[in-house]
Amino acid sequence: MTAQSALPRATRPIPVDRGRPVIGYLPEFMKDPLAFAQMLERRNGPVVMSPMMGQNSVVLLGPDACQFVLQDREGNFSSHGGWDYFIGKVFPGSIMAMDDPAHRFQRRIMQQAFKKPALTAYIEAMNPRIAEGIARWQPRADFPVFQSIKQLTLDLATSIFLGEEIGPDAARMNKAFIDTVDAALAYIRVPIPPFNMWKGMKGRQLLEAYFYRLLPKKRATATPDFFSQFCHATDEDGARFSDKEVVDHMIFLLMAAHDTTTSTLTTMFYALARHPEWQQRLREESLAFGKEWLSFEDLEKMESLGWVMKEALRMYPPLTSMPRRATRDCVFNGYKLKKGQLVGVYPIHTHHMPEYWSEPYRFDPERFSPARAEHKKHMFQWIPFGGGAHMCLGQHFADLQVKAVMHQILQHYRWSIPEGYEMPYQHVPIAKPKDGLPVRLDRL
Repeated sequence: MTAQSALPRATRPIPVDRGRPVIGYLPEFMKDPLAFAQMLERRNGPVVMSPMMGQNSVVLLGPDACQFVLQDREGNFSSHGGWDYFIGKVFPGSIMAMDDPAHRFQRRIMQQAFKKPALTAYIEAMNPRIAEGIARWQPRADFPVFQSIKQLTLDLATSIFLGEEIGPDAARMNKAFIDTVDAALAYIRVPIPPFNMWKGMKGRQLLEAYFYRLLPKKRATATPDFFSQFCHATDEDGARFSDKEVVDHMIFLLMAAHDTTTSTLTTMFYALARHPEWQQRLREESLAFGKEWLSFEDLEKMESLGWVMKEALRMYPPLTSMPRRATRDCVFNGYKLKKGQLVGVYPIHTHHMPEYWSEPYRFDPERFSPARAEHKKHMFQWIPFGGGAHMCLGQHFADLQVKAVMHQILQHYRWSIPEGYEMPYQHVPIAKPKDGLPVRLDRL
């Protein structure tokens, strides 16, 4: 029996909803991916073909669809085929956009940077830098949360992963990372000034120059930072990664290590400003803990802080959608997906399904408590870090960094927003506030 004849029988045609000529539903997707996905579902059901960035994309909604695509036990989908169109020019060679066997091999090496001994060392190195960073914050009525957190997390990521201080290059590198990320959804896909793809490519050039400048020193000496470790890593035959592979991985790793954490901390700031009772609850928990800084062993003890982080990631996942490309014909729930077809799943939609979450639009961290455990109804209903073989490598690092940072902030500051304020939100490519989230910041 051939693989094709072994396929389940496709019984339903995929509905097609093209939206406007040329642009389709791109404005709706860019403005609010959740409302976009819910609109498609209301009109067409949980499986629908709709153009996206000049390509016909099949939108698959719900946790079963997320499991089918992300877990992918049958090998139906390519991560490279899904991501390369969006990030290939600005993040070439990133592990997120690799397929096996290269993905499996390079992930195995990179995992060394996220095991318990490494994480324990990271938090010990991170704590004094967090203290120094937040001590420089000045209380004011319009404190810019996003910019301040982004600078802090970039400083932490460079010291941890590069073993270097950025110094005067910090502002330019921060801008370069913003531009490379924004280029992922540039509608004009060629680098023509002054459009986003051109900005992204210029940002990429700046980042490459920075890493190539450091590379000879990292090749020459073995130090604990991951940049050095990656320079000296070898495969089973003793072959080392090329300079290009090292630089490609470090640029993507540094972006992922601070951009997604910045998004998470910023949305936690917003949620805790809107719900001051939870802010005070966490503050009392941190003060009662009796330690200015957390150790690795303390992380699991910060129970309420963990629930708030998970709830922020549920309501505001840094990545609202995840693409793949079908590598062969396959069938999902009676719908046939053809080889070469772009497919997208939407964590933000799954995170708001009332079938799985009580009052899904309400900020309710206790839904993650052991007594309620709403997130355990389906193993793919809460997926801010993806799933399957491409589950985010930095998941535990993100948990560590968010808790270490927020624990210190809560002990030194209180913050609030004006009554009626609603954070204007940019959901894609990585979620962040459009206005930087200005809050009233007061020192305790």
